[in-house]
Amino acid sequence: MTFLGPDGAPRCDWAGGAPGFVEYHDGEWGFPVSDDVRLFEKFCLEGFQSGLSWRTILDKRENFRAAFAGFDLETVAAFDESDVLRMLADAGIVRHRGKIEAAINNAGRALDLIESEGSLAAFVWRHEPDPAEIPEPQSLTTSPTATALSKDLKRRGWKFVGPTTVFSFMQAMGLVNDHAHDCVIRARVADARAAFTPPA
Repeated sequence: MTFLGPDGAPRCDWAGGAPGFVEYHDGEWGFPVSDDVRLFEKFCLEGFQSGLSWRTILDKRENFRAAFAGFDLETVAAFDESDVLRMLADAGIVRHRGKIEAAINNAGRALDLIESEGSLAAFVWRHEPDPAEIPEPQSLTTSPTATALSKDLKRRGWKFVGPTTVFSFMQAMGLVNDHAHDCVIRARVADARAAFTPPA
């Protein structure tokens, strides 16, 4: 651990990497999420991050939300070529046709999951790994459970959901508490996870 936050308490070292990282680290990263829109948004943003830094995506997150109608699933699933062209002209987001089309495709696949499983959250949280699977915080870039979830999503037609992307999603959405042992937020996330009831 090398980074001390503004209060002097230790944080995961990546949290000191750029403006906004401490707020994201302290208030979002690792806390359990059961909201389908937030889960879908994170799948999309992790897909856009592929090959890039999270700083790039975090800096553009509000622009992504505007471009993708707040990541409303039905709205995004109905996007067409005119929307793709609109976003390819939007300098506020990552202008990558394949990733834009993947997000639109994945909205439709998420709606399919909601119809069959009750919610995207119920499906995702069925893949919560055994904590013993993660030996040391921030020592892995993927895991057997992330690989299994990636394969399941791909089988269902999702795109840009490789094992590393999925593991990053799991870290961020609270399926894994990957805060460093001496990070002040680790205990807060552990408490939030203990109080969290995974959706059925």
